[in-house]
Amino acid sequence: MSTSAPRGPVRYRWPTPATWPVWVVPVLLAFVQVFGSLGAQHGGGPRGSGPPWADDQGAGAGSGAGHADLDPLGFGLLLAGPSLLLLRRRNPVFTLAAVGAVTALYLLRAYPYGPAPFSLGVAMMAAVVAGHRLAAWAGTALGLAAFFGLSVLIGVPAEERGSGWFTPERPTLVAATFVTAWALVVLVTSELVRMRAQRAAETARTRAEEERRQASEERLRMARELHDVLAHNISMINVQAGVALHLMDENPEQARTALAAIKEASKEALTEMRGVIGALRSQGETAPRTPTAGLGGLDDLLARARSAGLRVDAEITGDRRPLHAGTDLAAFRIVQESLTNVSRHAGPGPVTARVGIAYGKHEIVVQVDDDGQGVSLLDDPGGSGSGISGMRERAAALGGSFEAGPRPGGGFRVRATLPLEAAPEAAPEPDRPEPDGASAVRED
Repeated sequence: MSTSAPRGPVRYRWPTPATWPVWVVPVLLAFVQVFGSLGAQHGGGPRGSGPPWADDQGAGAGSGAGHADLDPLGFGLLLAGPSLLLLRRRNPVFTLAAVGAVTALYLLRAYPYGPAPFSLGVAMMAAVVAGHRLAAWAGTALGLAAFFGLSVLIGVPAEERGSGWFTPERPTLVAATFVTAWALVVLVTSELVRMRAQRAAETARTRAEEERRQASEERLRMARELHDVLAHNISMINVQAGVALHLMDENPEQARTALAAIKEASKEALTEMRGVIGALRSQGETAPRTPTAGLGGLDDLLARARSAGLRVDAEITGDRRPLHAGTDLAAFRIVQESLTNVSRHAGPGPVTARVGIAYGKHEIVVQVDDDGQGVSLLDDPGGSGSGISGMRERAAALGGSFEAGPRPGGGFRVRATLPLEAAPEAAPEPDRPEPDGASAVRED
């Protein structure tokens, strides 16, 4: 039985922009664009600040760049870009096109250079991260080509910029290079953000699948434990109850012995069930609080089987020594489930079960033989059919082998070979047909 290891303290992580409310970025951009553009209008040379590339064009080239003063249309365009970004998560392509048109209109109107293109950068990034890569790259290239082409047609020298309604500065090679480089930086950065987000999503998906797999394996282990505990003890109780009812009038003393065996079996079942349920309830523990069943309890197990009317012989060979917890539990449960099957399905008449435990150098062999007649599952409508498959899964999880089927001379044999050193837990093997038609025999 196992419980999950405690997790370390959860470290707080600053939320990423993708997790912010959709209005946060537009509000910040509106503030930056309005006040940044006002600062650009009142700063710089005698007619205002020049473009970012002005210093690369020679002395005085940028200081004489003019602009049109911000009017209600200018302020409206500065606020329109951030407002459109409210739609960037629902319709990123439309947002990119609309913000691009607003930014181009602002620049063609020759308003002051400033942070007005910031909204366009955010729209480009939103489109790329959302997966619309072709639309972002192609739309940016076509938009820049159209803007530069129109600026060449209607553009004026830098010192005459803003002298009319649509009098943008005629683009130079330096200006075109600077704007293209800025667009490439935004797009490449967006691609990096997109790839990082994809890796994070893949990591989260893998982690979730691993947690689901571990939870499923834990449920399977708990189900096996509950099946083995209940099937064995309830079978013993059922047998002893039948004996007590049969002998109550004729032999009260023997009936009293059967009732005592029922009490002992029910007590054992409750104890083991408390251990399983306690492991389910425990939080932050690395081990169960109650002892785990193992071959140390083999004598008690055999005594209960004998009290149920079985004749049980046991033989232990080899150098007996402590086992790995998983191997010890699996060996005990296989013996327990095998004796349960004998008591339920071996048929009428005296039945003898022979339990053999052989300690080898690298493995332990558990074998349970009986001389019963064997009863098909079709004769047992209450059978769950999970006993032999559960034993096989236990052996496979430890890297061992399992065989079950009729013996050549009559009766039934269960044999499991388990490694003394537990191997990493493997996925349970798919059910395979039992040898000699055993799939139709005692699968409970």
